[in-house]
Formats: sequence, structure tokens, C-alpha cells
Amino acid sequence: MKILLAITGASGSIYGLRLLEELLRVGHQVTLVPSQSGLEVCRYETGVDLGDSEALKQLWNLPDASVTIRNATDLWAPEASGSAAPDAMVVAPCSMGTVGRIAAGISGNLIERAADVMLKEHRPLLLLPRETPFSTIHLENLLKLSQCGARIIPAMPAFYHKPENLDDLVDFVVGKLLDQLGIEHSLFKRWGA
Repeated sequence: MKILLAITGASGSIYGLRLLEELLRVGHQVTLVPSQSGLEVCRYETGVDLGDSEALKQLWNLPDASVTIRNATDLWAPEASGSAAPDAMVVAPCSMGTVGRIAAGISGNLIERAADVMLKEHRPLLLLPRETPFSTIHLENLLKLSQCGARIIPAMPAFYHKPENLDDLVDFVVGKLLDQLGIEHSLFKRWGA
């Protein structure tokens, strides 16, 4: 699959990084689009520089992985057009500012435009909001996007799989994203399994 992964400035960049690792590990082509705030928050939270594709591949020892990094200001990128839309798009984490602009149809950067393309082309758009508590405005924007076809997968780990560490909690949420993309994984033990 060709997947566009956007990482915005909400806390929780570890979710986007872990998803990127898993997508690359199983051989998907990923276009990574970090927002400026996403770059800064990821660097602060994890020490990882999202602007260097070779460093990312080395981080996980995946030298043959297919990852392209695009600047969020690049509205000339292929992903900005419905004729070159990826198979799916994930925004993880997704800030409430990004949610609001997508819900309003604002295409001020590549993340927002690509999300608009996914909605108009009826392709999977997965949003991982990482905010608490939600305001009424947040909830209304999320509802509007859900009604337009986006899938809302909040960063809410479960505990029935008996997580033992932070990685187990992150893997549960990332596994839910992979489920919505139709990608098999073994990141967590399923209920009743």
C-alpha cells in the first residue's frame, strides 16, 4: 500500500513513529509529512528528527524501507491531487487545530489538502486525536469528519491485554490503526484469544 502518514504537533508523536516503523517493517510505501510543530514535538518527546529519512531507516535497521519525507508546505506534492492520492492517510497524532481545519475544508498545507483529497476521493482517512478533555468544538469537528467518512481512532489504550510497559500501551493503539488499514499484525493480544 501507499500510505501518507502525517505527524502533527499534538503530544503523542510516539504513536506516529511506532506506526511508521511497523508500516516500513512490513514493506509499505510511506510518505511522511510532519508539520513544523510535529517536527518540534517529536524531537522534544523522543529525540527523533523526522526530517531525515536515512536516520529513520537506521533507527529501526530497515535500510531498504520505502519512505519519502515531504515538507508540509509543499502543495505541489503528488499527494495534493486526487489523481495521485495514496491508498490511505493517517494523521497520528492529530492536533485539534488540524482536525478543525480539515473539518472546515481549509487546505492551507499538504496535510490538510491531502486529507481533503482523501475525503473527496472516498479513501481511508484515519485520525488519531490526542487531546483531553475534548471541548464541544473538538467533538463537533470530530463528528463532522466522521460523518464525512473519516475514521476517528482516539489514542485510548485498553488494558484487557495486560500491558506491562509503555510499549504495550502504544502498540495497542497502533494495532487499532493497522486494523483500520486492513494490515495484519500481532502488536497486542486480542480479546478472547
